[in-house]
Amino acid sequence: MKTLTLNNLNTLPYATEEALNRLRINFNFCGDRFKKILITSSVPGEGKSFISTNLWRMLGESGRNVVLVDADIRKSMMRTRYRMSSNGGDFVGLSHYLAGSASLDDVVYATNLPGAYLLPTAHTVFNPSILLQNGRVEEMLDALAQRFDHVLVDTPPLTNVADGELIASFCDGALLVVHGGGTPRSLVSNSLKLLDRAGCELMGVVLNRVKEDGNPYYQKYTKYGYYYEDNDGSRKK
Repeated sequence: MKTLTLNNLNTLPYATEEALNRLRINFNFCGDRFKKILITSSVPGEGKSFISTNLWRMLGESGRNVVLVDADIRKSMMRTRYRMSSNGGDFVGLSHYLAGSASLDDVVYATNLPGAYLLPTAHTVFNPSILLQNGRVEEMLDALAQRFDHVLVDTPPLTNVADGELIASFCDGALLVVHGGGTPRSLVSNSLKLLDRAGCELMGVVLNRVKEDGNPYYQKYTKYGYYYEDNDGSRKK
């Protein structure tokens, strides 16, 4: 297996690291029936890729074997953000696999992070809808679910393009990242309807950039809130 090195992994502030660790713990409470997990948002700039990358990293560090699929084929910034370098050979990724020019083994990379594997977007595609509807996405996710404990799929925002909803139809569950106090409730509601239409169960909503006035301690340690629906429909935190 080829290896990708992520060269720009900054150390996070303690409070952020602890909040993300709580997210990982709450994620584990959802159970093993969620293997293929969509991580998305309603609009750009809510922090979905930050959440997906760090959840992926933390799950790997906790002993899980987890693969992150960078499915934001139109505007992926992951390769440049983390200054990825390969240990040799052509750098191929999701679009190559979907087009049939590379096998799954060709596009899944080990990384310099423990337990964390990556299926990157090597080249962006302006209009990937045809590629996403050719049957290979479902085939790919099912195959990855056989190999790894979890498959995390970072997709474009749901309300911008149809890509996220298409991919959601092949996933077991979804985490919706919401900019707390910044994303209009109507957009969040629309995203939830799109997930429901795709048949993708909502695992939880990750409230990103939450500010709690008047309680400095709370504000420091709850920059990320995580909520999930219990079987009785009640909201848990």
